[in-house]
Amino acid sequence: MDLGLIDGLPAHVLLVHVVVVLVPLAALAVITVACAPRIGRRLGLAVPVLALVALASVPLTTEAGEWLERHVDPDPFVRRHTAIADGLLPWVLALFVLATAVWWVQRRAASEPSAAGWVSAVPVRVAAVLLSLAVGVGAGVQVYRIGDSGARAAWHDGYSAGAVPRSEG
Repeated sequence: MDLGLIDGLPAHVLLVHVVVVLVPLAALAVITVACAPRIGRRLGLAVPVLALVALASVPLTTEAGEWLERHVDPDPFVRRHTAIADGLLPWVLALFVLATAVWWVQRRAASEPSAAGWVSAVPVRVAAVLLSLAVGVGAGVQVYRIGDSGARAAWHDGYSAGAVPRSEG
């Protein structure tokens, strides 16, 4: 599949917005349902599905970014952005696995009264909260780092710190 251009624009420039929105949203959702199982029961399968869509968006955006990298001049800012971006997929994969595990455990506790005891046990809940915080914050920080390096790659020589005089006419 070639994700080069969409309506004349590099696909990466468009797809990156999906990652920037969905990954932090999925991270926040996983943290929320791990901390508040009652909310997790109400949201049901929505959080793992959200995390799955976020996960699917990462390789698509990466592929589009690799296409774009082949179509711009070699630049150390672009290489740094690419190197940082390669580290996002494991974070989002962990986010999806954690979202699915939390959903499954909460579903099992709701459907099987015999399972509710070990699911509501303090060590299990604490582990879910700590893991969701670690993975959610890690994924969010990685998205920020990638976005920052991408903005620097795109704009490092494309603007002036002062206003540029315009000619009237």
